[in-house]
Amino acid sequence: MYDIVVIGSGPGGYVAAIRASQLGFKTAVVEKAELGGICLNWGCIPTKALLKSAQALKYAEHAKDYGFSIDGQVKFDIADIVARSRGVSATMSKGIEFLFKKNKIDVIKGTAEIVSKGVINVKAEDGSVSAVEAKNIIVATGSRPNSLPFAPIDGKRIISYRQALVPETLPETLAVIGSGAIGSELAFFYSSLGVKVVLIEYLPQILPLEDEDTAAQISRSFKKIGMKIMTSAQVMSVDVSGEKCVLAVKTKKGEETVEADRVLSAVGVVPNTDGIGLENAGVVTERGRIKVDANYKAADGIYAIGDVIATPALAHVASAEAIACVEGIAGLDPEPVDYNNIPACTYVSPEVASVGYTEKALKEKGMDYKAGKFPFTASGKAVAAGERDGFVKLLVDPATDRILGAHLVGANVTEMLSGIVLARKVGATAKDIIKAVHPHPTMSEAIMEAASAVHDEAIHM
Repeated sequence: MYDIVVIGSGPGGYVAAIRASQLGFKTAVVEKAELGGICLNWGCIPTKALLKSAQALKYAEHAKDYGFSIDGQVKFDIADIVARSRGVSATMSKGIEFLFKKNKIDVIKGTAEIVSKGVINVKAEDGSVSAVEAKNIIVATGSRPNSLPFAPIDGKRIISYRQALVPETLPETLAVIGSGAIGSELAFFYSSLGVKVVLIEYLPQILPLEDEDTAAQISRSFKKIGMKIMTSAQVMSVDVSGEKCVLAVKTKKGEETVEADRVLSAVGVVPNTDGIGLENAGVVTERGRIKVDANYKAADGIYAIGDVIATPALAHVASAEAIACVEGIAGLDPEPVDYNNIPACTYVSPEVASVGYTEKALKEKGMDYKAGKFPFTASGKAVAAGERDGFVKLLVDPATDRILGAHLVGANVTEMLSGIVLARKVGATAKDIIKAVHPHPTMSEAIMEAASAVHDEAIHM
């Protein structure tokens, strides 16, 4: 009998298991695939490895801009790029295995099905079934790629991010449906390697959840590298019967035809809640997501975290929920996850990082705000690095001077965002940011400069 059994070993599951063990619970994890879940194996980590290769290629191709030359054409091998990415994922997965052993967490390989309160059947690869008993079960089974009903993913012509991460060859042309983080990052990667990419977005801007200024900057950057952007564009059908995939796209100008060798479907994810026996334990779902209370409790002895519940489908959100959930089970009265202070990052070039409200959201809510913006064209460090594209924009409450939202576009801004998240958590003001001495020259000075712009105290603009 285990105190806690976690189903799934992604960023929610493995964090829940480790925290449970730290708190003295006898813990096990049931996992049917690689340890680390989608994030480590087919999402966050391998994507970043691919994008690092794209960045290295960019530097090599622009060597002259930095004062040196490379004789001959800069070439790449897609097989080697993919192999490096898979190696990074394998290393991280082994790291999770090490942490489980260190924390004396049992790993049970197989597919889990809850058969009753406190009882899970685990079916192994050889077909054998074993029963596992637990006082508490945490469902952290994550999500899988969604697909359009008229364009089902076949893994060859119409692909998901899983196939996009491990191409054997590069297509000459690629149509990407959906411009969220997954669609934009993979569109950028393929475009960087010379593939002619068309990025199609149903909503009026790419990166629909980001601030309008951010979307406009990334749209310009994408077009600069030869990508075609289609917004307010609805894919009506995809015909894969011929040599090319033919997409019928409804736009403001009428219906257009897009032809591509492959189509990447990046239209969101679907929670993995079917087929795991939730109904046997009295768990209620709504649109496929598990309904939970403030403590992530779904039913007596059943909890759920991460992509399977109706919160942002982000790895760091799942990890935060995992800690709050387990500490709640332990009776520690954990601090609730602040869903209004969740950072979001997109690792294209220039990078995108944001937290809090967008200007559009503030206007819709009728909330007063002041905006301060600092462009990286005025940053000495950015100019020296050859990374002038982008800006930092802060949205500040004029009554309290606290940060309502922050929107960063530029090189390495995903590494700069945590300071603003912390500032929002502790209630720091724009004046506090101005008075905190920032090192020079750094990209992070732009945060201080944006705060100064809010108060009309900017020195370097």
